[in-house]
Amino acid sequence: MAKVTSKLQVTVPKAIAQQYGIRPGDDIEWVPAGEMIHVVSSARRRTAFDVATRLRLFDAATERQRLRQASRKRRAATTPDRAWRREDLYGRGRAR
Repeated sequence: MAKVTSKLQVTVPKAIAQQYGIRPGDDIEWVPAGEMIHVVSSARRRTAFDVATRLRLFDAATERQRLRQASRKRRAATTPDRAWRREDLYGRGRAR
């Protein structure tokens, strides 16, 4: 856990800096997210995909989702005879 100094400075733990490629001199952006704060380093931004790559990845994900939905078994349009109707439930317990 890092502590905030009297000058409002924070030290990034070495393991985190190595994992995310943060180096001395890198810019870090503090992004409010509700009751949390997201820390985004300039190193992470540099590895972002370009628009063409993001569109290709989105199209691939959309196709995977379409195939998943197509492989699911569809429910029958009619429900089995269960000796009660939906309308019967709304009148239960009420004086008529």
